[in-house]
Amino acid sequence: MCRKRLSLVLPGVLLLLILTCLAPSGVAQQVPENSLAPYVPSPETVVEKMLKLANVKAGDTVYDLGCGDGRIIIMAAQKFGAKAVGVELNDELFKKTSERIKELKLQDKVTMIHGDLLQVDLSPATVVTLYLLRSSNEKLKPNLEKYLKKGTRVVCHDYGVAGWTPEKTEVIPSEDTNHKSTLYLYRR
Repeated sequence: MCRKRLSLVLPGVLLLLILTCLAPSGVAQQVPENSLAPYVPSPETVVEKMLKLANVKAGDTVYDLGCGDGRIIIMAAQKFGAKAVGVELNDELFKKTSERIKELKLQDKVTMIHGDLLQVDLSPATVVTLYLLRSSNEKLKPNLEKYLKKGTRVVCHDYGVAGWTPEKTEVIPSEDTNHKSTLYLYRR
């Protein structure tokens, strides 16, 4: 039994350590205590595939939970014409992303929420994007089930939602490393 638990926990711990090491210098040390994942930005190619997989279009409202530098919400607005909401707990990331949105003059399409993603009403979302740890998705799952309307698409990068069956799974090879990104599309 102990060996089985260790085999379930160890990959998550190792990935957390790896992701923390890959994070831009200084960012990993600034992760808030109640954060659900380290800041590791998804490559732009993966971001675009996530939004395409969810079939994002004008009229959608995309929520990116743990939005980091805002690349998903910015692309959702600029390239796909959607409204977007980013939720970020880290003070510095929230400030930088908010400034970037103003620089790009996207305030009419993109909104930032500074706070805990577990405390956010997700009911306006038609699409939710996640790049959190599996354990974080598990903590978030009750909110997703509570708030999301029928038909809302959820796209997860690398870590799915336990107990949900993906409508589609897509594997994306990295252009510069051996890492492959796996995307999971769910529909509520």
